[in-house]
Amino acid sequence: MRSATPIQPVSVKNTLNPVEYSMAKKQNLIIGLDIGSHAVKVCQIQKAGSDYRLLAVGSAAIPPGAVEDGVLQDPDEVAKAIVELFKNLKIKSKRVGISISGYSVIVKKISLEVMSDEELADYIIEEAEQYIPFDIDDVYLDYQVIRAGSDEFDRSDIMLVAAKKEVIDDYLDMLQELKLLPVLVDVDGFALENIWECASDRQDNVALVDIGASKMNINIIADGASVLARDVVVGSEQLTNQIANTLEIEFEKAEKLKLGQIPAGEYQEELEEIFTQTCTQWVLEINKAIDLYMANNPDKPLVSLVLSGGGSKVRGLKQYIAAETGLDVVAFNPFSTMKVNEKKIDREYLKVIAPELAIAAGMAIRPAEF
Repeated sequence: MRSATPIQPVSVKNTLNPVEYSMAKKQNLIIGLDIGSHAVKVCQIQKAGSDYRLLAVGSAAIPPGAVEDGVLQDPDEVAKAIVELFKNLKIKSKRVGISISGYSVIVKKISLEVMSDEELADYIIEEAEQYIPFDIDDVYLDYQVIRAGSDEFDRSDIMLVAAKKEVIDDYLDMLQELKLLPVLVDVDGFALENIWECASDRQDNVALVDIGASKMNINIIADGASVLARDVVVGSEQLTNQIANTLEIEFEKAEKLKLGQIPAGEYQEELEEIFTQTCTQWVLEINKAIDLYMANNPDKPLVSLVLSGGGSKVRGLKQYIAAETGLDVVAFNPFSTMKVNEKKIDREYLKVIAPELAIAAGMAIRPAEF
């Protein structure tokens, strides 16, 4: 299994080689933290041999505005949620990994002439600014070779990742104040890719789509590697707000209507109109990514679209996306192949929360030195 892309708060270097797992003993993994605009999600997983075991999982809501477009706005409130989760879940480990998304993160595929590892690292340091819209001194950089050229007449495909230092540092400072040790910063789309590869054990060409409260991550995988990754500022909270404002009802009731937890009743016609208007925008963004991929890879059709995130639970969304994209849409459960500590985790609760935990789970299967 290929390890996801880490963004290291150091000088550029290629740290993305596959991880060699021990098959004979339990391995210490990091705690996966997914800090979204609506909630903080935590996941703890144990690896023994070739098996994974889910030890702890949970989610805690944070106040509106505490995190906006991936930027930490109210670290105190987010910290409270993290402390509450660790306490309730009885997590003792201090080594954590987080993932980021939003305008402060740039993921770009570039094509370069074949170089040695040393030449490539030097080139990235010297020339990265031409590929990203930020001052090079204001970002952390990392990259991965996703297809190495075979000779001097060939070219290599590189996935370049840049993230604003001030955004990353705010998260790191908050975690360190909680006496936690952040050992890895990842990108949402790549964390999603990591857990998909782990849970599915498939090499199919797929589009991974994670719909959160305020953002959508799209990561297209072909031949076992990410070839297109993007974040889109749309999410399921947008749909809830539209329902609440149009029907003039409380946010909580709008949320339940959105998820189909209460009957639509007299609101049925209006709900269908709101759903179509909002979700059409989501599908347009998904189709843009798919069209771009197919334009560059006409001989590698996508087999399916894998849907996750809290927004994936919107009633009827799976069928709507399938109809509009023409793809088989798979509802992703990141824990489907894992053993579960049933003394600590209720299976019905896990079934409900699983789609929201994909990114946290993608972080939680990463190993760490203890």
